[in-house]
Amino acid sequence: MPFASQPVRRVAAAEGIRASGHWPHTIPAVRQLLTDGLDLDPGVTFLVGENGAGKSTLVEAIAVAFGLSPEGGSTGACLTTRATESPLADDLQLTRGVGAKRAGFFLRAETMHGFYTYLEHNPKTSGPPEPVFHEMSHGESFLNLISDRFVRPGFYCLDEPESALSFSSSLAVVGVLQRLADSGSQVLCATHSPVIAALPGAAIIEVGEWGMRRTTWDELELVQNWKSYLQAPERYLRHVL
Repeated sequence: MPFASQPVRRVAAAEGIRASGHWPHTIPAVRQLLTDGLDLDPGVTFLVGENGAGKSTLVEAIAVAFGLSPEGGSTGACLTTRATESPLADDLQLTRGVGAKRAGFFLRAETMHGFYTYLEHNPKTSGPPEPVFHEMSHGESFLNLISDRFVRPGFYCLDEPESALSFSSSLAVVGVLQRLADSGSQVLCATHSPVIAALPGAAIIEVGEWGMRRTTWDELELVQNWKSYLQAPERYLRHVL
């Protein structure tokens, strides 16, 4: 079978799990996942949607179901501060590819500060020492971490990585994601960035009140809104100023 070795081929409800009337099952995208399942592409998949649409909830749950730390890091990270993740991971079953790599990393923007402290308290035992991420700017630390850690073939989950990045740094991340895809890695990324979502060949899933639907970059509401705003910002600003 083509792509049979990809880390995650399909995400679906675990045996005996049905969508209920309780959060996070009430989120349309989550309900659709539990009802219909989701086949993941072998390369890069973007989840795009408004705040509260469920894209971060999905990425977090799939990352945790894969064995990654809910607060960020690799499969070996044991960072625990205050549990805020949803229970959705326990409701999911992942279909893995035969012989797929078990390596991976979850980059979660909102917990990176804690993850940097975790790295300082748990330094490498071999190879060059970790850089001191706390002494870098927010964006510099993100880029350095991605460049240093996103190297082995595996499953990489990113939750809104653009939150710390400038335009040029976002372009650099696009290059990293392309390198990962070329090396046989699989990437699942929630993003609000039209720059990052423009990666050629990536699958794009738009989430919203309708649930999940596959689309193209040009058809994204996000892209259409940014184009319209940049052409005439006054049309939007007059409603808020």
